[in-house]
Amino acid sequence: MNKIFTTTQLYLLVGILLLNFAFSQAQTTVNGSFEFGGINRTYSFYVPASYTPGNPVPMVIGLHGLSSSGSNFAQYRDFRSIADTANFIVVHPDGSTMVGVRFWNYGSIFGATVDDVGFLEALIDTISAQYSINQQRVYCVGMSNGSFMSYYMACQSNRFAAIGGVTGSMSVDMYNSCNPAYPIPTIHIHGTDDSTNPYTGTSTMAAIEDVTMFWVNQNECNTTPTVFQIPNIDPNDDATAERYLYSGGVNGHTVELFKVIGGGHSWPNSPMPGSSEVTCMDFDGCVEIWRFFSQYEKSGVAAIEDLSKIELKIWPNPTNGMVYIQADNQIVTDVTLFDLQGRMVVSITEENIESIDLSHLKSGNYVVNVSGGDFFVVKKLIVSN
Repeated sequence: MNKIFTTTQLYLLVGILLLNFAFSQAQTTVNGSFEFGGINRTYSFYVPASYTPGNPVPMVIGLHGLSSSGSNFAQYRDFRSIADTANFIVVHPDGSTMVGVRFWNYGSIFGATVDDVGFLEALIDTISAQYSINQQRVYCVGMSNGSFMSYYMACQSNRFAAIGGVTGSMSVDMYNSCNPAYPIPTIHIHGTDDSTNPYTGTSTMAAIEDVTMFWVNQNECNTTPTVFQIPNIDPNDDATAERYLYSGGVNGHTVELFKVIGGGHSWPNSPMPGSSEVTCMDFDGCVEIWRFFSQYEKSGVAAIEDLSKIELKIWPNPTNGMVYIQADNQIVTDVTLFDLQGRMVVSITEENIESIDLSHLKSGNYVVNVSGGDFFVVKKLIVSN
């Protein structure tokens, strides 16, 4: 029997099909900014065509090198085609600037006081308020200065499931003081002829093999690696590569090192136009990093599990003025509100916050970050002034 549809039914059916098509086919690059620490911070992120609202997906944060930018990282360390098939969101933040040069502050470098740890954590929360992110599968990878920052995030933050670094390292101070909240798997790629961040280290930068062993010990991996020779598929690139796999770690963790013999300050399979640096073309850095990341979810962190049990109450919601806050028996010391464009509109730090006046805000939906000494909770709030 043939099915006969009314005009209304046909419009409804077409609308549903178009909506599903948009969700399943539309690739989106979103540009945003918000104020953090008195600085306007900018970023972009890529949402793959495979993303479906309500279905939590992983997030990969890519950190550019010194004097570079998020857009440059997106172009030349491009995870977007991988994200299309593996279904994850790629984030490209911009570092802040000092004397006109973008950089990441991994522990008061150059005397800077910029809180990049706080900014990157706030960025995760900002995007998570608009898109469905699997908080157990957030990853960070960096190039050069961004690699230092990635390791600093592993030392300072509890938001990541795995960390990657290319052509960077850990500063000596970071190496000596790092006390991560939990074992975190790492993958590192580095050329033996890197003249910017030497493979053997400097007086201020830890040697790459020392950094590798630091994370091997943190993850309780076997200290004797399995070594794989990467096939030399491009004999004209002046570089070869070896992969060192340290397995047997806690919760199945591993640590990996790609030693690029003859390689320079470069990202494998992604040569920079006009650069004289030797770039290994025998493997793709982005492919290997995602292969590594995709194995891991954040695990073994009792403190994180405890945080999820805190019941945060914000009322009335919706509100047209005064809002009251209660977080079980915890003392609230910081409250920050963002609009849905990621712009910070309220930031309060006090010894004990029990209420805030939002009568000055425009009507709309907002994201509220509430934290204290040992907890952090995100809520959505509707203002109807």
